[in-house]
Amino acid sequence: MKLLYKQPSKETIEAMAEVAGHPINTERENSYLRETESKIIAKTKHLHGKIVNSGNAAILIAMNAIDGPILIPDQGGWHGFKQIAKFLNKEIVMVETDYGLITKEYLDKIDLQKVAKNTNENNKENIEYSKPAIFLTSFAGYTAEQPIEEISNWCRKNNVLLVEDASGSITDPEKKLANGIYSDIIVGSTSSPKVINVGDGGFITTSNNKIFERSKLLLKVCRSNDITNKGISTEVDFAEDNLKKTIEATTYIKNNLDNVFHPDKRGTNVIIANRDPHTMIRNLKIKFNVKGKSIITNCPNYNRIKQRGIAIEIKNLNTKCLTKENLDEIIETIKRFQ
Repeated sequence: MKLLYKQPSKETIEAMAEVAGHPINTERENSYLRETESKIIAKTKHLHGKIVNSGNAAILIAMNAIDGPILIPDQGGWHGFKQIAKFLNKEIVMVETDYGLITKEYLDKIDLQKVAKNTNENNKENIEYSKPAIFLTSFAGYTAEQPIEEISNWCRKNNVLLVEDASGSITDPEKKLANGIYSDIIVGSTSSPKVINVGDGGFITTSNNKIFERSKLLLKVCRSNDITNKGISTEVDFAEDNLKKTIEATTYIKNNLDNVFHPDKRGTNVIIANRDPHTMIRNLKIKFNVKGKSIITNCPNYNRIKQRGIAIEIKNLNTKCLTKENLDEIIETIKRFQ
């Protein structure tokens, strides 16, 4: 079984190398930046966008512009949400989930009266920005598509901002995720191994430009470089096809395995329940050799789920190796060690 770790496209590598081989040129840098920002907001359907130096920088910029409490899922999110909220001294409210999935049932359990009371008491002078904001990833633990439209409707009904980390879903072929129609702010990473796979950088988009005005200094500090900008601008053209193939491969594996979390949900990895994940991981790592890279995550893990098991990170693989032959071998190998 020949498994290949995800890499930028040949075109992206060549484009970045060409920029790196030329002296710094401010006019050229601005041109690449404008081109890249235009391509990103075309994907998210927001009015404004900024390219920054990392996904965490994008989260920091978004969170800094919000004065209200930060709501985050109790699992299946990104640990940076909590770390950055603590750094900014934000109030954190944990949202109960179904192994990372946020449904209306769990949203309705949130004591919004208490959250609103704390918000108004602490932010009387900035009511416009003092709404609570829920930060989530498009795919819970990368394994289950969040019901973004349902969450968005609840947020708007209850005066809560929705911030979606679309690192794993930007260019969603079904347009359900990373869509500014639903999310107030969309952030993402373009490092490796993400959907827009450049090895560096990130983005933030919104239709409310005041979000950027409130984080002007951070935007300067977290600015990207022209090599990254050119890489993102090139790689975004290949992202939708790569994401579509990754989701299809993940679905195929889920449909042929037992003990899978969220078997009927779109995702880009497969999380399998297992009482002894350490032993299973040790055996699978011998079989799934991706030239020293890993496609296996041990659970419990906040970024995946807080249950014993392992995550097979199909998202980390180059789509060229997602053949039926390889997928069938992955399935049989997992069954052997379950």
